[in-house]
Amino acid sequence: MSAPLRAFIVDDEPLALKRLARLLEAAGGVEIVGRATDPAKALAQLVGAPVDVVFLDIQMPGLSGLDVAAQLPRETRVVFVTAYDQHAVAAFEVNAVDYLLKPVEAVRLKATLTRLASRSVEPGLRETLERLTGQLRGGTHLAHLASRVGERVHLVPVDEVTHVFARDRATYAATATAEHMLDVTIVDLERRLDPAKFLRIHRSTLVNLAWVSELHADFGGKLVLRLRGDKRHELVVSRDRVRPLKERLGLV
Repeated sequence: MSAPLRAFIVDDEPLALKRLARLLEAAGGVEIVGRATDPAKALAQLVGAPVDVVFLDIQMPGLSGLDVAAQLPRETRVVFVTAYDQHAVAAFEVNAVDYLLKPVEAVRLKATLTRLASRSVEPGLRETLERLTGQLRGGTHLAHLASRVGERVHLVPVDEVTHVFARDRATYAATATAEHMLDVTIVDLERRLDPAKFLRIHRSTLVNLAWVSELHADFGGKLVLRLRGDKRHELVVSRDRVRPLKERLGLV
């Protein structure tokens, strides 16, 4: 029987730290040898007592997770635990084995631990993230949306996305033929997508203006937007977003 992985957890949010520790303990095969909410103190401990893997939050006060990872011994493997943004992608430039998106799911964590135990990194995952890194480092808007399916990351071209919507505490990108679950919030996407192409029409909906077919009022007087395509999706426009939408479409 192989020895358990010696793991150290760093997250400035105490609740997130405790939750990840519980998940790791439940998964088995891991010995948590340390944890910290202060990245500077964590680094001091890790430099003097190397471990097998460090689970690192990225956005922390003082030293970021990227700062910490850059100063760890090269043999120390790193798994970043973060919300999806440019930092999660840039993390793979700093000897990262994998990344976990908050809130961390037990099944996803188990896959990461399996990868760590086998000392392998899936080539497809790294190639995908390298492409995203180049895109984000270049300061451009997102050209693809990343949707994880099992151990694969599927890239959905934004030009094929008709709209993005939130449902049951999850975010989805809709195309003419399918819906893809995303590991990012509507708020984050509004910031990362090209505002010349995408517009927020509801607190839970972003629409690709290129896919707008027509506007009409329903029986309740609400403005409804209809999209091109076989499905001809209809999306409700919030009252406070009606004027911005009409302005963008050249109707006022």
